[in-house]
Amino acid sequence: MTQEAAELLKKALALPVEERAALAGSLLDSIDTSADESAEAAWDQEIAHRIEELDSGKAKTVPWEEVRRGISARLTHGR
Repeated sequence: MTQEAAELLKKALALPVEERAALAGSLLDSIDTSADESAEAAWDQEIAHRIEELDSGKAKTVPWEEVRRGISARLTHGR
């Protein structure tokens, strides 16, 4: 990483979470120039389906800390 990029990263990491997320999305968009239209449509459908399941109560969310503990436990205990 160049010095300029390192400085930009340091400044970016100081931003609030929402601004960092928007910046990350913009950066990814800038390098992903060849979008597969059928894949985009499939993802749009999948996202709508998942939102519908969350809204209906069919799917439940799990807090990140709980997920992380589970992953850590599996890695520690080899399961």
